[in-house]
Amino acid sequence: MTSTPPSTSLLQRLRRLFGAPAEGTLGSTIAASRAVQAVRDGASLLDVRERHEWKTGHPPQALHVPLGELDKAARRLPVDRPVVVVCASGMRSRSAAKRLRSLGYDAASLSGGLGAWQRAGGAVRR
Repeated sequence: MTSTPPSTSLLQRLRRLFGAPAEGTLGSTIAASRAVQAVRDGASLLDVRERHEWKTGHPPQALHVPLGELDKAARRLPVDRPVVVVCASGMRSRSAAKRLRSLGYDAASLSGGLGAWQRAGGAVRR
């Protein structure tokens, strides 16, 4: 059984159960320009790429948890803030965001991955 954050209303849980984003949430995917702004506004940024990818460059504010270790990330993410999930292309981040949503997080996959993040003005530290 998954735990639901206490602030999640019954309506929000039903919307998640039936696949509809709750009002005020990021949705299942997010465009890079919107993701950059969401992170500036306080959303968490989770990078699910592998360690060797992370070392080649990453957003400085990102929390790094490889996709295979995602269940560990849930303990490190605040439940009261949206989560933007990034990977190289957007494929792994979709899986990660879906898993986080099943745990009650407002999580979205960044469409286009890290390259889209950079093109939208997101910082990357090398």
